[in-house]
Amino acid sequence: MSRTPARVLAAFALCAAALLTEAACTAGQSGRVVHVPAPVDTRPHDPAGTLTQDQARAALLTEADLGTAWAPTGGAATWRDSILKAQADTSECGRLLDALYTEEPFGAPSGAHAVAAYDDGYDEAQLRHQVLALHAAAVDRTLAWLRTMPRTCADFTARSTNYDDLYVRVADLALPDVGDARQGLRLTLTAESYEQDTYTTLTVDLATVRVGDDAIVLTTGALGGTPSKDSTALAVERGVDRLTAVQREARTRA
Repeated sequence: MSRTPARVLAAFALCAAALLTEAACTAGQSGRVVHVPAPVDTRPHDPAGTLTQDQARAALLTEADLGTAWAPTGGAATWRDSILKAQADTSECGRLLDALYTEEPFGAPSGAHAVAAYDDGYDEAQLRHQVLALHAAAVDRTLAWLRTMPRTCADFTARSTNYDDLYVRVADLALPDVGDARQGLRLTLTAESYEQDTYTTLTVDLATVRVGDDAIVLTTGALGGTPSKDSTALAVERGVDRLTAVQREARTRA
């Protein structure tokens, strides 16, 4: 009975290992290993989401959705730069403050993205609503990170542009059971000025909801008070309703 040369057996062993790394090989008559390149995946990769820019704009909240207290914004709220632009004492909490200041908890948009902002002049509140085309897995990773914030960054300090010390408290914010996944946070930021011997309190609600592969982000901030939970809940519900309707219409036309 003929025996398989040891060098050929070694070649086959190397081939098996190569297959695990998506490469292929064969052993010639000489027993030497010949590598065959793995096929290249030439299929086009989908960009973030399938929502178009026009569809994202159509899914934005309007004044009619929010009620008479809200009007189109006259510009960025003064507290955005004076308080939210701050450096935290830990990197993870600094990441949260950066996401809040830039309003990019999912990072810089890579797909369709639309934003609308409204002011409530009575208490210097501002509401900003974003619609983003993303991927479900990417949204869920960010939501999972946000869920850790009430434990990781429950209380921390930072330094803002116009104040000496900033004391920040992070808590969970209950959201309506809408969309496919969601997370809400309430941040209470108390800014202290040594020179003026004053304290200024800003409360910001951050609501993020995934709807299919897309997401909405709602940021509501109020100076000297707290955003109305009813207003936040209403904005979340109607924001999800509008995005769901746009997605449904897109599927019908496809």
